[in-house]
Amino acid sequence: MLGVVVLNFLLIRLAPGDPATVIAGEMGGATQEMLESIREDYGLNKPLMTQLWIYVSGVATGDMGQSFFFNQSVTSLIAARVGPTILLVLTAQFLSILLGVFMGVIASRKPNGILSGFVSVFATIGYAVPVFWTGIMLIIVFASVIPIFPVEGMQSVKLRNASYITQAVDIAHHLVLPAFTLAIIYLAQYARLSRASMLEVLGSDYIRTARAKGASEGSVLFKHALRNAALPILTVAGLQFGNLISGALLVETVFNWPGMGRLAFDSILRRDYPTILGVLFFASAMVVIANLITDLSYRWADPRLRGR
Repeated sequence: MLGVVVLNFLLIRLAPGDPATVIAGEMGGATQEMLESIREDYGLNKPLMTQLWIYVSGVATGDMGQSFFFNQSVTSLIAARVGPTILLVLTAQFLSILLGVFMGVIASRKPNGILSGFVSVFATIGYAVPVFWTGIMLIIVFASVIPIFPVEGMQSVKLRNASYITQAVDIAHHLVLPAFTLAIIYLAQYARLSRASMLEVLGSDYIRTARAKGASEGSVLFKHALRNAALPILTVAGLQFGNLISGALLVETVFNWPGMGRLAFDSILRRDYPTILGVLFFASAMVVIANLITDLSYRWADPRLRGR
């Protein structure tokens, strides 16, 4: 995490653009005196290494700095946005793993059948199509042609004072399109991966033994084979979590979802360095935690690791 903080800080500072010019433009003027005053107020006129030391020292004590544009602490800004992003990312992860693995397991029963071919074609298309294009197409179809889902936002304004159950249903209704948009590309990958992993496991001796003992096909597929085929899926799930967070930036922009991705997008346009760095820090922390959970889940999936 220390390496992430330092590298992100240096990369952001080396990127083109001057936040003082953006701030002055928002204030209605950009004279040289005003620019110098803004740089002094925000510490932008100090040497780069001095700025880095001040920033790292602040992060070490929990101070992510003050937003240039929103005039709030970065910690409070992210605290208000991290919940919607986690909800979107975890929902998309759950849908992609659940549906992808189910499709892969069913396709592995007849590797040369129609369903197996459909999974392969769907996986190729789903992986190739850009996530923002998928979001736009879903908006056109399910919010314009067949208007059954909301087109933007996380919650209807008129229901914000309703009961908790009504609000939860409304949020779930708003969540459908962005979650499926983010899930489709990874659903295709899990389908192909689980199909290939299941085909390898189904050729094992213990699977033939289970069938010889009269075990049902569902028990063979989901109890015996899937658990042993799950390790590659768990590995990819942990690695793909970071891609889900980066994909959430585009999805949140398309659907105007009030999460960290949308906050990062607005901050990039306004050269709001502290907010950008704060979003990158929390996103990196989420990826580290996801990889740790993935490592721990190996012990559940593979009994051979529990005694080590």
